Amino acid sequence: MTKAFVSMLSVFLRLNLAQLAVIVSIASTAFAIDGAQVSLTNTSQPPNIVLIVADDLGYGDVGCYNPQSRIPTPNLDQLALDGMRFTDAHSPCTVCTPTRYSLMTGQMAFRVPNGGRVFTGAGGPSLIATDRMTLPKMLHEQGYSTACVGKWHIGVTFYDKDDKPIHKDSPEAVESIDYTRRIDGGPLDCGFDQFFGTACCPTTDWLYAYIDGDRIPVPPTGLLDKTRLPKHPYANDNRRGWQAPDFDLEEVDMKFLERSQQFLRQHVKETPNKPFFLYHATQAVHLPSFPGRDFKGKTQSGPHGDFIFEFDQVVGELMKTLDELDVADNTLLIVTSDNGPEVTSVVHMRHDHNHDPSRPWRGVKRDNWEGGHRVPFIVRWPGKIKAGSTSDQITSLCDVFMTTAEILAAQVPDNAAEDSFSFLPVLLGQDREPIRPYLLQQAFFGAKNLAIRRGQWKYLAHKGSGGNNYETNAELKPYALPDTAPAAAGQLFDLKRDPGETTNLALKHSDVVDELEALLKQSLASGRSRPLADEQPGLNE
Repeated sequence: MTKAFVSMLSVFLRLNLAQLAVIVSIASTAFAIDGAQVSLTNTSQPPNIVLIVADDLGYGDVGCYNPQSRIPTPNLDQLALDGMRFTDAHSPCTVCTPTRYSLMTGQMAFRVPNGGRVFTGAGGPSLIATDRMTLPKMLHEQGYSTACVGKWHIGVTFYDKDDKPIHKDSPEAVESIDYTRRIDGGPLDCGFDQFFGTACCPTTDWLYAYIDGDRIPVPPTGLLDKTRLPKHPYANDNRRGWQAPDFDLEEVDMKFLERSQQFLRQHVKETPNKPFFLYHATQAVHLPSFPGRDFKGKTQSGPHGDFIFEFDQVVGELMKTLDELDVADNTLLIVTSDNGPEVTSVVHMRHDHNHDPSRPWRGVKRDNWEGGHRVPFIVRWPGKIKAGSTSDQITSLCDVFMTTAEILAAQVPDNAAEDSFSFLPVLLGQDREPIRPYLLQQAFFGAKNLAIRRGQWKYLAHKGSGGNNYETNAELKPYALPDTAPAAAGQLFDLKRDPGETTNLALKHSDVVDELEALLKQSLASGRSRPLADEQPGLNE
């Protein structure tokens, strides 16, 4: 690639949306980059974006990732046939709150105060600083209508009757909320025009009520009566918190689906020429597994299997709505999960239904082994992504930020998206080199349990799983593996030769450990993994 061309490309990427639209409308053309053809369309409207994030959906829960799956996922499988399936994609953390922070900001959560915390009840404040650029803020600046539907779980601030902020994880804290006051720090303060959903885990929490915008229109009236809920091994994960009369724990995802469809239909009807961003975060398939009335018994894999099937149907219904509104062809659709599958789900599904939600990886939710954070990641973009394609590029949910920014030629300052890399070349079939120089991972306790991946090498800078205790947890003890290098301070695995992470090579390859530890320390010291703008090759040539 010549310096002249790189300079021209650099200028092109810095054009704003309006300038880009003029250029594209004047000349629908094609140009070559190192022999790869890139087509410019003659449309002036950027793509709509729909981002669907499941909760605790495992790599092995989806048919197109696991041929031995016992659960039908026809819509996810079809989506993979229509788009690109990533086989080495990762949630930034092994639990939900930090992952969702990283998805919205492009920054690893361990870099901010309380970045390893998981909120419940009236927990907060938001992990997102008020001056932090977020994915929806960036898209809003690019002319998008933005909507968030479902589980937020990045922290909010409720107030009591004396207008004092409440930041406690307890039923007493929920009881003290003044529901006439505005909720701060939620999606509306982070770049979304609309929000309908819950503060934390919808059916696990101390607060069972829907937030509409920045208030709860139907407040809780009493404590949850757990005797009225289903009884099975996957139904023991909901706290006895305060419940609103309109909050049916078995129909939460249908309520979320209804509101997302409402947003899509209203947007296309009222502002058809304006792009939209819909972030749809489901309850499924987080425990307790409460499939809706239309999904009970739809699989032969029990209530959790039915719940996974319900998630697949939610994806299918949203795909159908895009088709009905005639916007699917100009919509970038991403479906993924916030971390690996829950302990109870994995143990009981293996034993009761011969289904392994983590297959083929070691570990579960909270673990820094692959099963805790390697997740399904499927992307469809008609006319841009080759149908039925796969990618083994190492990718993080952090990367959604810079990918959309590059699609829109949006300028992102150095103090934003510090850990995000664009995988747009991968989507367009142009990738010839690794997109990421390395991948950071955090386990349950934030900066205390970090891991780093470069190529085939993965180093866990800690002992054990980083989350679950396999020695004291009776359910997990049968799955414990011996540490083959107990004298080492951490764990080094060669994922190319040992994808099951069975052999710790930290002592045998101490040189690799030294290199990865140095790289991790450098990233911690600099506060970023994405290079500064003046350090990126070609930008100043």
